[in-house]
Amino acid sequence: MKKVIPLTELSTEELYKKKQSIKGALIGLGLVMLAAFLVLIYLVITAKAPKVLATIPISCMLALLPAFISLGQINTEIKNRNSK
Repeated sequence: MKKVIPLTELSTEELYKKKQSIKGALIGLGLVMLAAFLVLIYLVITAKAPKVLATIPISCMLALLPAFISLGQINTEIKNRNSK
């Protein structure tokens, strides 16, 4: 099992690298989820599908919440180091 290294022990270069990878993953997954959401909304409106299906993509967006929190923590750590 890989040990989690605290952000304070990472170098600034590693923080920027981690920030870019998380940002790329968020953009990619966000676009895929948005496309799936639009397709599902279209199917709910045109077909006689249950309206409950519209809540699935909204709840799936919560899966991105930990990545947004991590990105915020990385940005805070970078700002703290740049202000010193």
